Amino acid sequence: MVDPNRLKAFNEERLSDHQRHWVFLLESLTQKGIDVDKTLNKIADFQIAIPSWALGTGGTRFGRFPQGGEPSNLEDKIKDIGTLHTLNKSSGAVSIHIPWDIPEDYTAIKTLASELDIKFDAVNSNTFQDQPNNVHSYKFGSLSHIDAVVRKEAIQHNKEVIDHGTQLGSRALTVWLADGSSFPGQHNFRGVFQRTLDSLKEIYDYMPSDWKLLIEYKPYEPNFYSMVIPDWGTSHLLASKLGDQASTLVDLGHHLPNTNIEQIVSLLMHINKLGGFHFNDSKYGDDDLTVGGIKPYQLFLIFCELVQGMRETSNPEISWMIDASHNLKDPMEDLLQSVDSIKIAYARALILDYNLLKDAQKRNDIATCQSLLQDAFRTDVRPLVKEAIYQRGGALDALAAYRELNIRKKLIATRGLDSKSTGL
Repeated sequence: MVDPNRLKAFNEERLSDHQRHWVFLLESLTQKGIDVDKTLNKIADFQIAIPSWALGTGGTRFGRFPQGGEPSNLEDKIKDIGTLHTLNKSSGAVSIHIPWDIPEDYTAIKTLASELDIKFDAVNSNTFQDQPNNVHSYKFGSLSHIDAVVRKEAIQHNKEVIDHGTQLGSRALTVWLADGSSFPGQHNFRGVFQRTLDSLKEIYDYMPSDWKLLIEYKPYEPNFYSMVIPDWGTSHLLASKLGDQASTLVDLGHHLPNTNIEQIVSLLMHINKLGGFHFNDSKYGDDDLTVGGIKPYQLFLIFCELVQGMRETSNPEISWMIDASHNLKDPMEDLLQSVDSIKIAYARALILDYNLLKDAQKRNDIATCQSLLQDAFRTDVRPLVKEAIYQRGGALDALAAYRELNIRKKLIATRGLDSKSTGL
């Protein structure tokens, strides 16, 4: 989808303008004592996994409005991620969802991914829907179900997901449960927790020794009285009881309004239990909007905690993923914008002087603490991010390149207007 010569010409048209902005920022960063080369490499090395389900148009319970050219199989999804990665050099991984993305030929899929410089990040199980080959229903729960036979089927599904991931080279399983209740008295809280723990223990014991189990939480939806794993504390409690290979996955949209997510991130890293991240943004709840589209300052503050945590703790490697639903935009444009927002927040957090911040904290100098944070946040680091991507061979403006190269029109011409992505 991306002609290298056209991409080169695209960059050449914008190079002079970029260099003008880059030289100005470079001088400012150098004067502050920032190791620019090291920072550029960190930004360039930072890869965010693209979820296979986000390459198609999302929807709501009221409707879905696909726009054509969507990937109808795993091969097409990986090709689309390859296109994104060619443009931004920052989307070098895919997070697949089973059973939506069961490979027909593991070798062919791995070869295709390798050719496009795509790795396989966490694999995701699905017990929030009844699948066509299900013997039993998950209507009243899966891993927490009162019926041991239903729990067994849900456990077996997760084991099969691990098997698929092992074949592809993944090393992590993400579990998000829709289990919960919508009415008081529907569940015994202690009972559903214990059954969930017992089920997860069986899945945990099945994992290879170099894998990790990422336990996601959510305070409400699809159940509205209680969720079996409603918050980070419950997730951490489960992970702690399971063992060192289990940890918590933080989804930015899976919190009640005004929750201090950056504090949660900091504490989880402090106890070496932050395993994964799902990036998105929200105004009201789990809105799954474009990353940084609503709360860019919160995203920056979260990255400040992540950067400090990566420097000062022994927290294991984190899986970085996007989890969004693109109801109105071209999904690939939305993903390009999301990745760009993540890289900008990361770059801002990298240029913050944490030594000065700690000195101000020791003096209880609140005004200086705030100024340091806001100075870093207000710095236009876009030239820094663009330079990091450009040095790796990507586009100086990935979204503009996507449009100028007519990627969506090419996809529609190849796949048709009626093609629909598997999954949501």
